[in-house]
This record gives sequence, C-alpha cells and structure tokens, in this order.
Amino acid sequence: MTCILSLGGVYTLLETGWKRNVALFLSSQTLSLLGTSLVQYAIFWHITLTTQSGAATTVAIICGFLPTFFLSPFAGVWADRYSRKWIIAVSDAAIAATTLVLALLFMAGHDALWLLYLMSAVRAAGSGVQTPAVSALIPDIVPQDQLTRVNGVNSSIQATVTLVSPMLSGALFATAPLEAIFFIDVVTAAAAIAILLALVRVPVHAKAQQAQSTSYFADMMQGFRYIAGHAYIKAFFAFCALFFVLAAPAAFLTPLQVARSFGGEIWRLTAIEVGYSLGMMLGGALAAAWGGFRNRIHTMALSTLLFGACTFGLGVVPDFRVYLAVMVLGGVTWPLFNTPATVLLQENVDENMLGRVFGVMNMLTSAMMPVGMLIFGPLADVFPIESMLVGTGILIALQGLFLLGNRVLLRAGIRAT
Repeated sequence: MTCILSLGGVYTLLETGWKRNVALFLSSQTLSLLGTSLVQYAIFWHITLTTQSGAATTVAIICGFLPTFFLSPFAGVWADRYSRKWIIAVSDAAIAATTLVLALLFMAGHDALWLLYLMSAVRAAGSGVQTPAVSALIPDIVPQDQLTRVNGVNSSIQATVTLVSPMLSGALFATAPLEAIFFIDVVTAAAAIAILLALVRVPVHAKAQQAQSTSYFADMMQGFRYIAGHAYIKAFFAFCALFFVLAAPAAFLTPLQVARSFGGEIWRLTAIEVGYSLGMMLGGALAAAWGGFRNRIHTMALSTLLFGACTFGLGVVPDFRVYLAVMVLGGVTWPLFNTPATVLLQENVDENMLGRVFGVMNMLTSAMMPVGMLIFGPLADVFPIESMLVGTGILIALQGLFLLGNRVLLRAGIRAT
C-alpha cells in the first residue's frame, strides 16, 4: 500500500527521458517523507496529549528547528560543493540510523520525554542538510520551462502522503507502541535510499566537478555576499522571516487549541491534519495545472491574503466542522505560495549558488518558527490561542498587500518563459 501511494502520484510523469528520472526521484522522496511524517505526528501528539502544555510544545518545536538553523548555511555549501544526490542519501541514512537507536531504547523501557526532544533535534539536523540539496537538485534534472509543473506535482504528492500519514499514524498511535512507528520510518528510509542511488540519474553540477580551492567559510561568505548583492532575494527573505514568525500559531498551536476548545480525542487531531493535507494536495494540483499568474509575486500575494484570512477564521469559528473547512482552505493556499516562491529562486539564482541560497532560506525557516513559538508558545498558557490567531491572521493579510507593492519583487517575479 505504501509503495502504491508513493508512486501513484507520479504516473503522469512516467515517460521517457527526464520525466521517468524525475518520477523516480519524487518516488524516493515520497517514501522518505511518509516515514518522517509518521514519526513527527506520533512524537508531537504524544507530547501534546501527555502534557497539554504550551511550554512543552514550544520545547519540542525548538528542538525540531534549531539544529536546522545552525546547519543550513554549512549544508548549503555542501550542496554546492558535492554530489547533491549523495548528500540526500547520506542524510536520510543518518536519520534512519538514529531512529533505529531510539526505537531500541524505547523497547528497552527508556521512554523519557527528553529522548523525544533529542530525537527531534537529530532529525532536524538531518533535514537541515537534506532540504537545500533537494531544492538545488531539482533544476539539475528538470528543464527550466517545466519547473513550475514539477514543483507543483511534488507539492501535490507530498500533500497526498501527508494526508495519509496522520490517518496511519493515528491508527498506529492508538493501537501500537511508539517504537513500532519508528521502525516503519527505518524501512521507508532504506527503500528511499535504494531507489535514489540505484535508479535516479543526476548529473554532477559544475562546481562539484571542480577542485575546491576555497574553504567552507569562504564559500559560505560568498553565498551571503551573493544574497546581499541581489535586492529581490533580500526582499523575499525579509518577507519570509516575518511571515514564518506570524504563521507559528496556525502551524503549531492549532492541535493544542483543538484539544482545549473542541476536545482532546485523537480523531480530532487526525482530522485537522487530514483536512490541511487534503487542502495542500488540491493546492499542489492547482499549482501544477494552472501555473499561477504571469507574475509569480501576484500568485504569492493571493495565497498570502487567503492564508491570513484562514488564520483569522481559525480564531473565530465556533463549530468544529466549519473549523475543518477553514483548515482545508488554509492547506490549499500553501502550495500556491511555496511553488512560485521556489521556482522564483530556481529560475533566477546562479546554479552554483543554489545550494547556499536555499541553505539560507532553510536557516530562516528554522529560525523564525522557533522565534514565533518563543513568543506565542508561552502566551498560549496565558491568553486564548484564538486571539493570537485573529491578530496574526490580520498581520499576514497585510503582508500580502506588501507583496503587491514591492517593485523589486514584482520585477523578479515575471516568468522566465
């Protein structure tokens, strides 16, 4: 069943040449995502339901993001210096090995909460290495005029797996020990690595073929100078930094909100994750089929406005069924933002700088979410989460209007083809 779900979304790409290669790559990443999602949901729900504490949730979030922040700049350099295919495989293997060790510890009766925090931190470190390599690798195997389509399809496939993951994780969480979910992650990671190394053909990019005459630090600083020299990247990163801070309550506090306001039954937590994932699946399909407006910034602005409205809605609707409907719509908006944002960088950034630019982007994501949780997490134990959702929803919508007025981003957002 897992393989069918992983491969089913890429059958439309299974043709000769690059499309078959891309389909195999997306399949390997989908398998890896499935196991990762199962573990993430299980850990987060375990902490949420056993503590029902905003502070405990904040610690888990910080452990899951802070290592990514510190590693991402180095990971971006590695993604530009070495084979991106092997970086993905090695980081996946390291995460799987750590998960296996934790599963064995749990089987031996060592199930302290700090072990889950440590596990989240190690997995975040692996993700921090892997994510810039994946984003930088896609343009290596996809023609430029197909980047929007492939990134949209990738978003839809990932959302499909994310749709299945909370249901599987919920069923396993309710009927099996936590370590059983850990073992599933190990198996899916092994399958993903096998497909990637044995079947996916990735040309080694130019910089990785050259002898490296500069240090890691020099390469890293070169990446920062490249970003500083391009106004559209600076403006985009500044927008993302604030956006991720404001998105923290909607991203991480809604399970706690549901447990407090509607009930702590596991089916409710599963339902909101399934609803959001279903929305993401629809949004990814829409992004792939439609492609967005001629100017990518217009599509990103629309999705930001809608996401702000949905965040506001999550703070005011009193009925759980309506809450789920808003959650679905919120899921639709994310691929409509993420797809054009990713392609914007893939099209405009120099190939030999892609890893470092995406590394800094990953660093921003990993830094700003914990900053948001440092602000909103403790407040969730003092003030209603609903009030925070209303306030951040308004501010996010105002950010969407900012995008429409930023001339630097509007110039960069015009499609290359």
